[in-house]
Amino acid sequence: MRPHDEPKGWSELQPPPGYYSADGRPPDQTQRVLILDWAVSQRIASGWRVESRSGTQAVMVRGHPPNHVLHAVLTAFTCFLWGAVWLVLSVTNKVERVSLTVDARGDIVAVNGP
Repeated sequence: MRPHDEPKGWSELQPPPGYYSADGRPPDQTQRVLILDWAVSQRIASGWRVESRSGTQAVMVRGHPPNHVLHAVLTAFTCFLWGAVWLVLSVTNKVERVSLTVDARGDIVAVNGP
């Protein structure tokens, strides 16, 4: 699956400097949650939605799978003419998932899923 074009800077998704301790200590649990909140809000602004969320991890999803039951009914009622539309939608409509995790150092780790 080809990933959609991301806004510039998504490959290095890190929050602004104010989210970290001034003395260089690793972030505590509260700061890690705030860092994840910032990363999730950035993804939501570009069209992603939250599928699940825990303290320092969130799974984000973009895209919708086609409604196969609806398309099967439409294909039957149109004497299989709608089947071509259904085929195109099935090939082009994909779901993307990414897992965002904030590690102990406060870095955001993004892992693309199926």
